[in-house]
Amino acid sequence: MTVDGENDGRRIDNFLHSELPDIPRDRLHRLLRRGEVRVNGARARPGRRLRSGEAVRIPPVVSFREPKTGGRPPPVQVRRIEGAIVFEDDRLLVLNKPSGVAVHGGSGISYGVIELLRAARPASRYLELAHRLDRETSGCLVVAKRRSALRALHEGLRRRSLDKRYVALLGGSLRGGGRRRVDLPLDRDRRSGGERVVRVSEAGRASVTELATIAAGAGVTLAEVFPRTGRTHQIRVHCAALGHPVAGDPKYGDRALNRRFRSAGLRRLFLHAASIRIAGAELAGVTVRAALDADLVAIAVRAGIPEDALVRYRRSGPDSK
Repeated sequence: MTVDGENDGRRIDNFLHSELPDIPRDRLHRLLRRGEVRVNGARARPGRRLRSGEAVRIPPVVSFREPKTGGRPPPVQVRRIEGAIVFEDDRLLVLNKPSGVAVHGGSGISYGVIELLRAARPASRYLELAHRLDRETSGCLVVAKRRSALRALHEGLRRRSLDKRYVALLGGSLRGGGRRRVDLPLDRDRRSGGERVVRVSEAGRASVTELATIAAGAGVTLAEVFPRTGRTHQIRVHCAALGHPVAGDPKYGDRALNRRFRSAGLRRLFLHAASIRIAGAELAGVTVRAALDADLVAIAVRAGIPEDALVRYRRSGPDSK
């Protein structure tokens, strides 16, 4: 392999991991320690930093992905993820992640979004998640196609210059003039069965969520939600702590509310990453939208949300306005 400008100054162990994502990190490190990886003909130490134009030679290696997952992902799943892409250029892509699909495999999940994308595009040298979405949450998910784009996106997340907006159907009527700010620290915990949950705790990390009413229905509120920090399950826990749980949430929601919406046909969490304003990666000022699923639109209308309040959430693609 020849090192390009994208990888100039990068540690060789990290370079190998991104170039060979199927190979476990510990195996790559063993290759380095044994001197089996060479740069410009010389053995390379694990901490060596590469320079543009250098030649990296690695011995033949075998992918561990297929034995672990049982083969390639089913073509129908690959096509579904490829069809969910709503924006793409030469640096990144944004897809409308379906609810129920994890962002990556693991913990009993054979294939996530990133594995399915790599299967759809075997010639792509670089595809990495820029952030995460809960498995139950649908909507905008950004994948970097270059390392420089990933760095720029991560910097935007750290500086909070990437504006993410969610749509949620909440129980009750949102008080406070239709706008609320939740500033409660969150801490991860484990229940006795080993299930991971997140709780409001003074010992937790600072977490801030803002909410704004879109429209009111019959005992529910359709709200736009702005997570100002990015903690696990943040929106769901903060909304529940506020007394307005997300409809269809089996972990933090209200049982009576969930029963009501199950009988109305809701089979998933009503939480959708509707748009993301991308800063960095030469895309400052571009907003990408992911359309609200038709089943969620139908549920909201049945709950008394006016159809005209849902129009702006029913289209996908870039929006420079």
